[in-house]
Amino acid sequence: MSFSKKYLINCVRWILILWAYLPSISQATSKCQNARGAGDVDWAILYKAPAQSNGKVLVEGAAANWAGSPVAVTADNGHSFAKALEHVIAVNANNKFISYNNLPPDVPKVKTKSNSKGVLMMDTTNADAAAWIVHTVPGFPKARTGYLFPPAEIQKGHLLICLTIKEDQIDTIALTLRFATPLIYYNDIPDTEMNSRPNLKKLVSGESRILPPLAVTPYTSPCILAF
Repeated sequence: MSFSKKYLINCVRWILILWAYLPSISQATSKCQNARGAGDVDWAILYKAPAQSNGKVLVEGAAANWAGSPVAVTADNGHSFAKALEHVIAVNANNKFISYNNLPPDVPKVKTKSNSKGVLMMDTTNADAAAWIVHTVPGFPKARTGYLFPPAEIQKGHLLICLTIKEDQIDTIALTLRFATPLIYYNDIPDTEMNSRPNLKKLVSGESRILPPLAVTPYTSPCILAF
């Protein structure tokens, strides 16, 4: 699908608001990667315009400047999200994750009430190694089968956002995901990790419908993202 500039800014704004809410983010062991996939950063954003295989990248520490992606988003290495997803697309004994997508890979004609797409991952050997990736790409990523950006999606505009988090923030994120009722198509997080995270456990078991009291406050973004 195509994205207007206003829609893109709104998506980025709300994700970064949540990122700012989570405490102690700067102390986390980074899993998100810089534009070339060659160094840890706290966050990274990739926007791919319709009919283009290369996108624009914005990463932490880049002085809010968008830069051209060094390689095509279809490349299986050499860019931020190929590296950040390396333990999702390939087997790794220590990296565990859930993947959710209303249009999961190789599963046609699934009906859901959510458009949510993303990956929530953690390293079971390091309490501060975790990341949350949200995106707009149908059928992506294919778990444990190698990096493949769906060819049909090149003609469409897409947004990918990676946030480095701490593992003690996973349950808070799981709570927010329960509002979205995502379709989880892959989960290999062990019960030992689930038992200490009640919202994550309810999320993967399908207990997503919650109706808490909510307060809505108007928000005006103080920053402008320029392309």
